[in-house]
Amino acid sequence: MRAERSGKKWLVIAGFLLPSCFGLVLFSVIPIIYSLVISFTDWNGLNQWNPAAGTPNFIGADNYAEILRGEEFWRVFRNTAYYIVLYLPLMLVVSIGIAILLNKSYRGLSVYRVMYFIPVLTSWVAGALIWRWLLSANYGPVNQLLSFVGIEGPAWLQDPHWAMPGIVLASVWKDMGFFSLILLGGLQGINPSYYEAAQIDGAGAAQRLLKITLPLLSPILFFVIIISIINSFQLFPQVMIMTDAGPHGSTQVMVERIYKLAFKYHKMGYAAAFSWLLFIIIFIFTMIQMRLQKKWVHYDG
Repeated sequence: MRAERSGKKWLVIAGFLLPSCFGLVLFSVIPIIYSLVISFTDWNGLNQWNPAAGTPNFIGADNYAEILRGEEFWRVFRNTAYYIVLYLPLMLVVSIGIAILLNKSYRGLSVYRVMYFIPVLTSWVAGALIWRWLLSANYGPVNQLLSFVGIEGPAWLQDPHWAMPGIVLASVWKDMGFFSLILLGGLQGINPSYYEAAQIDGAGAAQRLLKITLPLLSPILFFVIIISIINSFQLFPQVMIMTDAGPHGSTQVMVERIYKLAFKYHKMGYAAAFSWLLFIIIFIFTMIQMRLQKKWVHYDG
């Protein structure tokens, strides 16, 4: 009887899991395997998939070798790394600051929490169009505000030196509400007695931040950094809408190249190889961070 009940139980569990597993296999596992296969071909994405008839041609690792030997891949990698170097510190500082502000108790707090989260809910298309207007060299409010204090604003999205910082500003605006909410959860999990003891010992606000808040928040910060870097390597919509990878290729990034190689230049096999190289890069960076966390992440509360 017990075995019979156990069998029925597993049948029920399988019945609930089967639809989601089917979707996972159909829309994730099979496309991943498919992309790996076509990365070893010269398929253009248009010809009928019929290996028996010689279309596409399997060319081994030629796509990977061509990508790694070419200048484009390394230029795009440098652009993406430059974005991460600008974006990550600014996003962390802004998100931590907002989380600390939202962790206090004052009137209208729930309204402020909703306001800071609104950009997260905004479509990237709408957000990027707004920022393209804000950073306009001729009539943008950002340059007008700078002119009030005697600073001549740059031609943000038309200048190769300022286009990526402009995209970083838009990205921080879009993401800060999401990450500050995660950090807020971490702040609310810190025992208030630590701060009370520190105040009794005469610790100032800066000391409490550096000696209590950040160390106890380090597991959440680690998660935020991991997610931020992975998202940064997949930078795409803001680049396409705000600069279309210009000016002069200064905002060309990994996913933008993959998209254009596949759907604009019809080099599907080449683009698939590019995407697998991107996967390897993200995997390596994630493993490095997993190793480095042992030196600064404190899980004991």
